[in-house]
Amino acid sequence: MKVAIVNDSKVAAEVLRRILAELPGFDLLWTAYSGEEALRLVAMTRPDIILMDLIMPGIDGAETTRRIMQSTPCVILVVTATTVGNRDLVFEAMGHGALDAVNTPTLGHAGDMAGAEPLLQKLRTVARLVERAPVPHSSQSHRDEWESGRGSHSRHLDTSKLPIVAIGASTGGPQALAQVLSHLPVNFPAAILIAQHVDDNFAPGLAAWLQHHTALTIRIARDREPITSRGVWLAGSKDHLVLDDEDGFLRYTPHPRETPYRPSVDALFTSLAEPHQALRIGVLLTGMGRDGAEGLLALRNAGALTIAQDAATCVVYGMPKAAAELNAAAEILPLPEIGPRIRNAILASLQPNPP
Repeated sequence: MKVAIVNDSKVAAEVLRRILAELPGFDLLWTAYSGEEALRLVAMTRPDIILMDLIMPGIDGAETTRRIMQSTPCVILVVTATTVGNRDLVFEAMGHGALDAVNTPTLGHAGDMAGAEPLLQKLRTVARLVERAPVPHSSQSHRDEWESGRGSHSRHLDTSKLPIVAIGASTGGPQALAQVLSHLPVNFPAAILIAQHVDDNFAPGLAAWLQHHTALTIRIARDREPITSRGVWLAGSKDHLVLDDEDGFLRYTPHPRETPYRPSVDALFTSLAEPHQALRIGVLLTGMGRDGAEGLLALRNAGALTIAQDAATCVVYGMPKAAAELNAAAEILPLPEIGPRIRNAILASLQPNPP
């Protein structure tokens, strides 16, 4: 993997350089100390991965990310002093196409690098996404895997008459989700379940950030939680969010274990892929890879309305493209039309049938 560093701090850049030097399979391609310099260098030599700082003089990291993803797109991992303190910029950068974010490791007095492990883990995960596409599972394989961890429960909620919208997103997802949710009214009579590829540490921040863009209540989904209409449940774990069709509660499951996509959109979609009395809608937004394509096909085969974002409005046309190639999406729409289409479809489904 060819890696570039964009950071105005020479100390931080040196820490990142040392980490890369000790990580097999990763080589430093170039270092830029400003957004402007990064734009010049990436135009000449595009790396596989960019480690992007956020707070820099001149063009900040979020704007640099936006310009790079428009001109010479590549994988961008935000590495900044405090992801919590820079929450708004983190999600702005992720909305423009950054894949994930992590705090910058620090150099200790003895030369040790504190906090390097989270960055190392993310680099290894990103490498898996860049180097190979996972072998697709059949929808039945996905269902078998997440069902293997299910237990028996005495309580049961009937969700067959509850309209449910399931949305999956990855690279560029935060901005896309915000736009879709902004079109849904406060009394929207459906439950909305979201699987966005994001570190579980950032899920609460993403929920708070999305809350500024919608009248609906955004909450982090809890294991064994019931769902109702008029709410949004966001996956907030390294495990996968699913709806247990046997008892009607939300659950987190580690299955499938081998997928690098966490939380898995396929797992969420597949858990909903059963015929129901109420309308089910599956929506696959911008993202790298093919997570969600097989699950969206399972939803379509089960009678759900399935929608994929079009190429022109995607930050990365990976996941929706995979769905289009499988004929999993009944409709392929530009991002501004997806929210209104969801709203109108749900409201129409609840109208009494004409005599």
